[in-house]
Amino acid sequence: MASAVLIVLACILVPVSVLTVWVHDIALDTDRYVDTVKPLASDPAIEEAARNRIVQAVDVRVDGKRVTAELAAWLQSQGLPPTAAQAVKGLAPQLDAAVTGAAEKVATRFVQSDRFEKVWTGANRAAHSAVVHALTGKGRGAVGVDDGTVTLDVGTAVDRVRQELVDAGVTPAKNIPDIDKQMVLFKSDKLKRMQGAAHALDVVGRWMPVLTVFLGAAGVFLAYQRRRALVKIALGSAGAALVVAIGLVVARRFYLDHLPPQVQSEAAAAAVFDHLLHFLRVTLRTVIVLGVVVALGAYFVGPGRGARAVRGTSERTADSVARWADTRDIHTGRVGTWIANNRRWLTIGVLLVLALVFALWNHPTILTVLLLVLIFLAVLALIALLAATGRRTLTAGPRAPTGPASSR
Repeated sequence: MASAVLIVLACILVPVSVLTVWVHDIALDTDRYVDTVKPLASDPAIEEAARNRIVQAVDVRVDGKRVTAELAAWLQSQGLPPTAAQAVKGLAPQLDAAVTGAAEKVATRFVQSDRFEKVWTGANRAAHSAVVHALTGKGRGAVGVDDGTVTLDVGTAVDRVRQELVDAGVTPAKNIPDIDKQMVLFKSDKLKRMQGAAHALDVVGRWMPVLTVFLGAAGVFLAYQRRRALVKIALGSAGAALVVAIGLVVARRFYLDHLPPQVQSEAAAAAVFDHLLHFLRVTLRTVIVLGVVVALGAYFVGPGRGARAVRGTSERTADSVARWADTRDIHTGRVGTWIANNRRWLTIGVLLVLALVFALWNHPTILTVLLLVLIFLAVLALIALLAATGRRTLTAGPRAPTGPASSR
């Protein structure tokens, strides 16, 4: 009973542990956070949203009616017919459109350049402390959090575009005021609730993965049939991670379907959502694959018919290779006999070493799991071959000496 309770509790805590790791690595690790959001600078949706927001922030408008009226009055004073002067006044909309078009071209060129990526990366790095507060409280700096709204200050980008407009001859751009311009990245009335949950996860984040592993190991150790318990906890952990992964898909769709008007672009909101949760998704998939791999491994060492067939085939293959080596006078000597006598403990040792490597691996992925599995299978094959040659040496007994002494 105690074993079952511990196993169930460990399976439930697996996705919670993943969430705590995500909170620490994204919110509290500046370098990893910057690496996560850096690709957003070249994301088409972000570029489009930033361009639109910069153009809105610049808001360069010439009073076309006043300019054309003054120009028409001056031309009329120089003898231009009234009809022609009236036509000049009608050019006011075209003048406004031309200035707005110039602003759009400069903004587009800016967001598609390397300078925008540097501004984006620098702003996010400088404002990382505010990102931490996005999950724990009110934000500050370039990234702000207030009343459920997460914004990014694009004031630096506005300054760059203003200067380029001035350099391009759009002199009214000098009159753009020096005020902060905000680009809404995220808005949710549930952010305060999320902040409370994130704070709790942050407090226990350092110990939750360790506690989860300890509870799972205790559950397997106390079980009457440990192999079956290992299969259950592996599949249970994979199932719990799968449920959370599906929940993220549903949450993403729900969020995008209920975007508030303050969010400038649905595509940009989706890009931010996907990039910030990329590490979490990868970790959940890794847990799923790892759980399945562990369950399969526990099955293949068990008494099942399929497992026995696989093990029998591998042993026969190893024996065949050993016989082939023996016919060509290839022997492993004491190494082979030692491995044959200590094969079980050697296999357990290799498994523990690979498990330690996985535990110390910095942010393992599915490829990490598959790589370690391939290494383990290769080492198992090598051990099987050496053990097979060692068994033949033990069966054959000491070899008769060769040379002149044996001919007497």
